[in-house]
Amino acid sequence: MTLLKRVKRLPEGFVWGAATAAYQVEGSTGKDGMGKTMWDDFLVSKGRFLPDPASDFYHRYPEDIRLAAEHGIKALRISISWARVFPNTDGDPNPVGVKYYHELFAECRKHGIEPYVTLHHLDSPIGMFSRGDWLNRANIDSFVNYAQFCFEEFTEVSQWFTINEPISLAFFQYVVAEFPPADLFNFSSSFQAMHNMALAHARVVKVFKEGGHQGRIGVIHALKPVYPIGDTPDNRHAAELWDAYLNRFLLDLTFFGKLTDRTSALIEEICGVQEASFSVEDGDYDEMQAAVGLNDYLGINYYQPQFVQAYAGENRSKYNATGEKGTTTLRMKGIAELVKNPDVPTTDWDWNIYPQGLYDILRQVDANYPAHPAIYITENGLGSKDALNAAGDFVDDDDRIDFIDQHLDALLKAREDGVDVRGYFVWSLQDQFSWSNGYNKRYGLFYIDFETQRRVIKKSALWSKEIASTID
Repeated sequence: MTLLKRVKRLPEGFVWGAATAAYQVEGSTGKDGMGKTMWDDFLVSKGRFLPDPASDFYHRYPEDIRLAAEHGIKALRISISWARVFPNTDGDPNPVGVKYYHELFAECRKHGIEPYVTLHHLDSPIGMFSRGDWLNRANIDSFVNYAQFCFEEFTEVSQWFTINEPISLAFFQYVVAEFPPADLFNFSSSFQAMHNMALAHARVVKVFKEGGHQGRIGVIHALKPVYPIGDTPDNRHAAELWDAYLNRFLLDLTFFGKLTDRTSALIEEICGVQEASFSVEDGDYDEMQAAVGLNDYLGINYYQPQFVQAYAGENRSKYNATGEKGTTTLRMKGIAELVKNPDVPTTDWDWNIYPQGLYDILRQVDANYPAHPAIYITENGLGSKDALNAAGDFVDDDDRIDFIDQHLDALLKAREDGVDVRGYFVWSLQDQFSWSNGYNKRYGLFYIDFETQRRVIKKSALWSKEIASTID
């Protein structure tokens, strides 16, 4: 009996993949010469949960990669932990860490899986973090050196991404205080970090191309379409302001090499009401503009849209990290307030389930940035409180299949309407550690019993196998 629903077939040559991130799956933090990341001491201080053993991918990657191949996965997003390769951020590499990634990539190749490798996935090494993380321009040089080492060392990799979700890192570090250093409503630092990450991306892309390295390189942006609740001028303006922060700022820098006049005006308005500022040095935009045409592809991580209304009160934030539905609050003075759309369902973590948003953001990127390269959806998936069946040998996650299927359908409609989308990566391959939620929010195609590390097949993995079989 078929498990296929709306989407019956994927296009010829379409890339069907799954995604992971080093710190969220590997475990073994601090082992075999690995240095600390920005997360280690921070999580201990919070006393809530720790990233060990996570999914123990550090030891169990052969099993996970075999399972991926058996269930139709042809491409796997993997990140390199900078701290595992360079324990001191700079200096000499850790040979054990380097060997691990060589063996991991070889295992992918053995099973016919193409590794798509991200250099920085929300996990700065502690040396970089302790000297200001992305706020310190000197760290850009360290990132470029680390990237150049990886390009020269891991020649078996041909698909690279520089930085995963600059907006998420800056937002959670400096606006809602969920990531270290946990600053609250510090828009100055948020904009500065995003600007510096955009500059770092441009420099690394230039190094990759000038070094004659084989393969492709791009960046991954987390994008959220923003919709006003109620068709009023104030609410439309609030949506435009929030869209400028969430989407336009980084997209402008990536594909124009500078902010458009309209984006700049909106950012200036945000800075005015939030008493924020950030610096752009002479030559920054020149470097970014030089890299615009060097991007080979764009990764888009899409999970949800945001619905907003105008807001003039004081800043307020409460992040739902527990799965207690209806506990999210985000109100930003002079910008916008996030509100619930009664017609749109939400997850236990208050994330909107809205496949139309994927179609809309793809069309928005295509219309506003006509020179963009090929697009890959590098993350999309459903976080839920999955449960084993009575026998403990299966997870019936039809809700996840429906979620992915509906979003694939939206992707294919955007593709039919002219958007060059060439692949999709499910988040995530297996259940894993979550930065803000620990272990109670599950995304994987494979269930992980975190006590025993036993892998259990979910129904969504069987569906993955079937949908992958339709690609010619």
